[in-house]
Amino acid sequence: MSRAITPQATSPEAAQPSATRLPDGFGVRIDARVRSFAGGRVLVGGSPTRMLTLAPAAVAMIDEDFVEVVDAQSAAVARRLLDSGIGNPRPTKLPPSSAVTVVVPVKDNPSGLARLLAAVEGHEVVVVDDGSEKPVEAPERGRVRVIRHETARGPAAARNTGLQQVATEFVAFLDSDVVPQLGWLERSLGHFTDPAVALVAPRIVALEPDSSALAKYEHARSSLDLGSRESAVVAGGPVSYVPSAALLVRRDALVACGGFDETMHVAEDVDLCRRLQTSGWRLRYEPISRVAHDHRTRFRTWLTRKAFYGTGAAPLAERHPGSVPPMVMSIWTLLACVAIATFTRVGVIAAVLTQVVTFVRLRRMFSGLDRPDRIAALLTAQGFAGGLWQVASAVCRHYWPVTVVAAVFSRKVRRAVLACAVAEGIWDWKTHRESGGLDPVRYLLYKRLDDLAYGAGLWKGALDARTAAALVPDIRK
Repeated sequence: MSRAITPQATSPEAAQPSATRLPDGFGVRIDARVRSFAGGRVLVGGSPTRMLTLAPAAVAMIDEDFVEVVDAQSAAVARRLLDSGIGNPRPTKLPPSSAVTVVVPVKDNPSGLARLLAAVEGHEVVVVDDGSEKPVEAPERGRVRVIRHETARGPAAARNTGLQQVATEFVAFLDSDVVPQLGWLERSLGHFTDPAVALVAPRIVALEPDSSALAKYEHARSSLDLGSRESAVVAGGPVSYVPSAALLVRRDALVACGGFDETMHVAEDVDLCRRLQTSGWRLRYEPISRVAHDHRTRFRTWLTRKAFYGTGAAPLAERHPGSVPPMVMSIWTLLACVAIATFTRVGVIAAVLTQVVTFVRLRRMFSGLDRPDRIAALLTAQGFAGGLWQVASAVCRHYWPVTVVAAVFSRKVRRAVLACAVAEGIWDWKTHRESGGLDPVRYLLYKRLDDLAYGAGLWKGALDARTAAALVPDIRK
């Protein structure tokens, strides 16, 4: 058996990208949600929202919200747009699919494995049998090798074992319960023409979205599905991690950073994302590339899995402080949300005053632009609405044990909690609803059960690790 890869074995410096200059021909498209001011010199957008000021020479390079890299100067502008979250990549070339080896960790899922191997036929595949009761045998057809762990060591260890067998430039990790859809690989590979990109993740959708009411909920709200908007993968951003069920990774970057942490049996994918980011690598989420997942839709298994995901927050918070806060907002927004939740006249007045303070601060920030009042008012409203949603979500998900205790002793708290539970659930349904999906009542029921299970796992993980780090919000001045 070859030596296991461990994250502690390599220094952070060794994992850094050797080059970050974008190649000629690479394009960057400014995100449609970005607002432009002062003749295009000032761009406001990204998540969290930021203001990017461009020099006149940089503005001249942008043609109809698009920048093409043709020299060192345009490469620097394009990189700045990408790293700020203002722009999205539009690569024009892609490496050959022969530069990819598929690694499949599997344990006791022969039918899923057979289905996956049929979908990736023609690719070089390494199957790592992680202690299956009936050993996996290599199929007669295809370029498939099988490596076996005699005893189960976990998916992270299985992926690392597969990684050691890979000689190609890129490696695709696919779990045995997924099925890649047509074009999934080509739509992700282009991102690697950016030499600073180490990892690209596809969108994970439901394999059988209509088999039951729970399947419809998972189709709309699976923890693995990160939505339809392309994004950089950045802690604190709209896509802060990507699941390891389907990943495409630059092999050398993964080896240099130590591979997957074999001591983690949950959230090892989030840990990997954080370590790559810390080392200076860029990560991308590409929703046009799709991989279908056989979701757990038996109620007990589904509920147990949600709780299992929650247990990963505590070890992550210890390894990467501040990386998984339940809420991220300014102190003024938090005060406004708490004041509104009192359902009193004094509370409403206090909330208005805190938002006036926020408006004034933003007004000063944008004073050099045209229409600073409009910009400040818009961002103040967006921040308050986002804060309300975060508080309502955290009350029902991360902090529900405390919420329940408080509700027992206070009628006002009960009223506020009920309002949060219903309003947040209906808003979530409206945001994620699918054509032919669940009605809002059943969706709301599943959403609250989803949150209760995750929160229970989070608190169990915190108690087991004896740390409350995963429960501490990120409140900024």
